[in-house]
Amino acid sequence: MTSTPAPHVPVLVVGGSLVGLSTSVFLGRLGVRHLLVEKHSGTSGHPRGRGNNLRTMELFRVAGVEPLIRDAARVLADNHGILQAASLAGEEGEWLFKDMDPGRALGRISPSGWCLCSQNDLEPVLLRYATQLGGDIRFGTELVSFEQDDEGVTAVLLDRDTGRRRNVRTDYLVAADGPRSGVRERLGVGQSGSGELFANVSVTFRAKRLADTVGERRFIACYLTGGAAEGVLLPVDNREHWVFHAPWRPQDGETLEDFTDERCAAHIRAAVGVPDLEVEITGKAPWRAAERVADRYAHGRVLLAGDAVHEMSPTGAFGSNTGIQDAHNLAWKLAAVLDGWAGRGLLETYERERRPVAVATAERASARSAEHSHPGYAPPPGGGPRKGVMVVALGYRYQDGAVLGTDPSAPVVPEEFRPVGVPGGRAPHLWVTDADGERRSTLDAYERGMTLLAGDGEAGERWRKTADAVAARLGVPLVCLRLGSGPGADLVTEQDADWAASHGTTPEGAVLVRPDGFIAWRSSGAVPDPESELTEVLRALLRLI
Repeated sequence: MTSTPAPHVPVLVVGGSLVGLSTSVFLGRLGVRHLLVEKHSGTSGHPRGRGNNLRTMELFRVAGVEPLIRDAARVLADNHGILQAASLAGEEGEWLFKDMDPGRALGRISPSGWCLCSQNDLEPVLLRYATQLGGDIRFGTELVSFEQDDEGVTAVLLDRDTGRRRNVRTDYLVAADGPRSGVRERLGVGQSGSGELFANVSVTFRAKRLADTVGERRFIACYLTGGAAEGVLLPVDNREHWVFHAPWRPQDGETLEDFTDERCAAHIRAAVGVPDLEVEITGKAPWRAAERVADRYAHGRVLLAGDAVHEMSPTGAFGSNTGIQDAHNLAWKLAAVLDGWAGRGLLETYERERRPVAVATAERASARSAEHSHPGYAPPPGGGPRKGVMVVALGYRYQDGAVLGTDPSAPVVPEEFRPVGVPGGRAPHLWVTDADGERRSTLDAYERGMTLLAGDGEAGERWRKTADAVAARLGVPLVCLRLGSGPGADLVTEQDADWAASHGTTPEGAVLVRPDGFIAWRSSGAVPDPESELTEVLRALLRLI
């Protein structure tokens, strides 16, 4: 009797939280058929992981889901800044920063903006959108085991409602199954870093009169540092629903059972400075902040992403953003390999690019917790790096991977953010007008293939012909977009905008941008044999050699 072969899907995603759902969105946009499984019955119901930085929102913009996210986040759209105070009933306190975009400077470097959208609001949006894009998403389904060989991975899945098991065959397994990743543990992948930093219990509660005490202070979070009752207060709707992070000290023998409703309510009253505040506890969720990065991001055809490969202090909201950007980096590479226009070696660049970014970002997250005196955190003496949020969010660079012409001695995260593009860095944003008269960002052009940027003169026309010839020769989706204000421009730049200077080249040069919006290579000027040059560049970048 011949056994029935297991059904096949090109990509199996394990984990249906922010990173897994983002992976599904990005794969769906690229037309990659995939199955996502999540052992829990639904999306997160607890308000957490709320800060989405500029780079993440740029990725969601290009993916077409940014407007839906902003609509889900409209309740807290006017909340900005971090406040630190002894209590809310006393003096104003100190604003660690009051505005996410002072002077409205961010509009010059990005078409998007920072967005405060809690995980319980964001995940349903991503789920609906991923499903519309064709994602096969199944909650209540658990990965029981997997085995890989040279040709793919065989996974055993359990339907937790029926108890039925079934096998699925996949080309690649992407594990976004969280900090206690079962996939990472089965692979035997270790972790490095400072380890556990501190622990908190996140308490959701209702308090109708607390809004009167908060007044017009529309903060993202308020660090309450009163000696007897410290913690972090976060608004959910600015009216009656709130979250409070209470320090938890398991190292001193404190247990979760010690956090009774009565104790939590009393702690909140003391911290905010309103002794008679009516507090209704609606939920509790413990969490531990840690600084750990996996020693490996991939093993054969199994790839890890998000919290499965990095844990970070929550201060600065770096963890979820780094994970979503992992997913974006990985999605285009999987699509390129599966579609046949890149070699399998391209997937090896995923770890080489993303792991150094995670190490640098995790260090910055811990340092920011120290700077903000996060309740419950006693940092080691000496301090850490002091790089700002902007340079960490937008300025990080890939020094090794699917990039050419990088400076290997340069830090992964520079000391300050500079909007001029460099190989291995994010391509800069410029407002342009396309052939249909639509104003758009240059970042909107990068998603489905390689893009060569050139000028609108004779040199640009030579680069366009070169790109067409190389695309036909290699079978690579490559288009040339000519920028400028002349009649030969595909994208018309705005007055005083210099596309070449902003990309670190000259009007005779060209810049090659990857589908994820990172500069893969650039030429500072004309070259003797541009077709041979660009052919060899793409072969090297896409591991076609």
